[in-house]
Amino acid sequence: MSEKDLVIITGSSGFIGSRLVHKLAGRYALAGFDKIAARTPPPQAECICIDLTSEPAVKAAFERVRIAYGRRIVSVIHLAAYYDLTGEPSPLYEEITVRGSERLLEHLQEFEPEQFVFASSMLVHAPSEPGKLITEDSALEPRWPYPQSKVDTEALIRDKRGGIPAVFLRMAGVYDDLCHSAFLSQQIARIYERQLMSQVYPGDVRRGQSYVHLDDAVEAFARVVERRKALPAELPLLIGEPAVLSYGEIQNFAGQVLHGEDWETREIPKALAKTGAWVENAVLQEEPFIKPWMVDSADDHYALDIARAGELLGWEPKHSLRDALPVMLSALKRDPEAWYRANKLDAARVAGVSAPKEVSHPMPAMKVHAKMMAAQRRQTLWAHFVTILLGAWLLTSPALFGLFDASSFGEAVMRVTAERGLSSPEWRSMALGWSDVLSGLLLAVFGALSLGRRTNWAQWGSSAVGLWLLFAPLVFWSPSAAAYLNDTVVGALAITFAILVPMMPGMSHEGMMDTRAIPPGWDYSPSTWAQRLPIIALGAFGFLIARYLAAYQMGHIDGIWEPFFPGLEAGKNGTESIITSDVSKAWPIPDAGLGAVAYLLEVLMGAMGDKTRWRTMPWMVTFFGILVVPLGVVSIYFIVIQPIQIGTWCLLCLAAAAAMLVMIPFALDELVAMGQFLRQSHRAGRPMWRMFFMGGAVEGSKEDQETDLGSFGTALKQAVRGVTLPWPLVATTLLGVWLMFTRLAFGTEAPMANSDHLVGSLIVTISIIATAEVARPLRFLNVPAGLWLIAAPWMLEGSSMTANIASAIVGLAIVALSLPRGVRSHHHYGRWDKLVV
Repeated sequence: MSEKDLVIITGSSGFIGSRLVHKLAGRYALAGFDKIAARTPPPQAECICIDLTSEPAVKAAFERVRIAYGRRIVSVIHLAAYYDLTGEPSPLYEEITVRGSERLLEHLQEFEPEQFVFASSMLVHAPSEPGKLITEDSALEPRWPYPQSKVDTEALIRDKRGGIPAVFLRMAGVYDDLCHSAFLSQQIARIYERQLMSQVYPGDVRRGQSYVHLDDAVEAFARVVERRKALPAELPLLIGEPAVLSYGEIQNFAGQVLHGEDWETREIPKALAKTGAWVENAVLQEEPFIKPWMVDSADDHYALDIARAGELLGWEPKHSLRDALPVMLSALKRDPEAWYRANKLDAARVAGVSAPKEVSHPMPAMKVHAKMMAAQRRQTLWAHFVTILLGAWLLTSPALFGLFDASSFGEAVMRVTAERGLSSPEWRSMALGWSDVLSGLLLAVFGALSLGRRTNWAQWGSSAVGLWLLFAPLVFWSPSAAAYLNDTVVGALAITFAILVPMMPGMSHEGMMDTRAIPPGWDYSPSTWAQRLPIIALGAFGFLIARYLAAYQMGHIDGIWEPFFPGLEAGKNGTESIITSDVSKAWPIPDAGLGAVAYLLEVLMGAMGDKTRWRTMPWMVTFFGILVVPLGVVSIYFIVIQPIQIGTWCLLCLAAAAAMLVMIPFALDELVAMGQFLRQSHRAGRPMWRMFFMGGAVEGSKEDQETDLGSFGTALKQAVRGVTLPWPLVATTLLGVWLMFTRLAFGTEAPMANSDHLVGSLIVTISIIATAEVARPLRFLNVPAGLWLIAAPWMLEGSSMTANIASAIVGLAIVALSLPRGVRSHHHYGRWDKLVV
């Protein structure tokens, strides 16, 4: 049994409780009553597990106290209570705060406690007007369930305490040098992030509330215990700082320290603020900090008269919020992520805000890395010999394929020549043959030069030749299908063996030495193979389709498979009409062939680099993104206008467009990470173009401990990271598809049918792209599309009354479905988190 007097602290692992344990340690024996959880009180206090809602658990806890410490208890400091910020009634207030306190008092009757200290709140009182102080005798008027539970518990303690003296410490808002105050931290974070909400307030900014520093609060508890024998049997005490900083003063001070400017705060009507909070919560499905009850309380003013605490305890605060604000704001500026984590805010929103330090590596490490790079280079020298062989193969190809002596061509080639007004097939065949000869010579030369360490720039020459080979058959409208296939294969292999297999020249040593793959503020790498494989697979699918269509455009095959859509000319189906239309002929080269090159480049670029490429290859990620996103959207546009401009459809074109569209959300997170890297590097003073073309390291990134392409299930989970399918987006996608077929459903005619088709395809495109969480705000672009659907029946002709009503209903549904954010995964995207709204 302990020789020291016992103090029991409920909630001893919490913000106040843990500090109080440290304060009282050494003077008293300490027992911490805490619910079983990951947190435990500091080791100076024995942890006694308890559930205040369970009678057997409370009884067992006191039995442990009786055995270990006896029946005498100096003080029970009751901090444990239920608390939430929703402002909504909850049965937990009654079960935990009120009835839990009752169970404690019932069991204490069997002991000899000298004191019961209840942590109450100043919010039990009615707010005052500026210039008037609240005293312990002021009216009790709780405004929401939390302070109401404190009032109810104080009344219960008075009724159930028996002969146990009771002290009610009515605390102001507690803070410390890192803030740790929900209201203060949110207010400061809004200003730090320059949120729009930081510049509006639904009340009088000249009003405010009292706060108390954690150290001063703990000192008040300690003095209550020390002076317990001199205190009245029932004693309410207000604990807080007498000086009150108004909301506006805190705003201005934070704006000055954080941004060097006065922070203008405009007053807005409470109804508008409540509407905004409701829209954010119910419509946009966000979890806003500002709740309706907070709006109602925006004009409340709490200034405390602490004379009684001074008289009975000899207590007065030694800290002030005015002096502490510079300290907590400096901590925020010094390390934003740590400050956000300490205050239970989303640290990803400020990842990389502070100027990153140059990542330096000791010279010995540089030498080791240089040796490793040299060894890796020697291991991949074989790839350059393959490039030389490819050059030799290409030199002999014209003779093998008869490009220089071709004299007869198929009927389809002659038809294409006449329709397109092309040069003779003989000239085109010879031009492609000489192109192959020169390209073969260049590949052999560049491949040989690439063997030298100082001439590794030649790898880019081989890549350039490979790129030309992809385009050459299109430029010359190759009459030979074999030559077209040969150039495509050799071109792709030349790029592969020039820069994919061996080490890519020109990359930053600093970036390559750093193995950390997770961007600052993220929880995964957006460049893993698992995430790139869907894009590579879809690109390969699109390439095969586009290559097939290009073969018909160039006269290598006589027809195209098309099971559904009729053609506009005799002897042609819908696909053949599409890819030989005036729209297609507007391109100087086969547009399907151009699409095939784009898809193939997506496959090749998708295979480049490792999971750090978002920072080691920004140029490549950028061009990869350009191929996937802007060019993807343009290609989709050209396909969806087919029934409007041409009058029929192409099934294979639609399949290729679907593949291109599905790629986009999978590629966006890597683009965001790359952009954040360049921005952070620029803020650190690094040369932008150097970082863009050579890459580098970045402060704040983390190692990726996950196995890339491990089990199938793991790879599948990794592949879809950053992409979710909220039901509102699924619904808008289906409605968009339906709109594209109103001419079949209702017999709608132009211009209304064309409007439905264009708007429907736009809605589908936006909805699918918005499945990427980093692109989720794009869904709002569907709102004007929905409004147009409502207005279109009154402005355009070509539809029946039934179709008009359907259009208006779908328009309303599109608007309503585009507002909720929908399901949000647990993943973080650095500072981009604040844009996932």
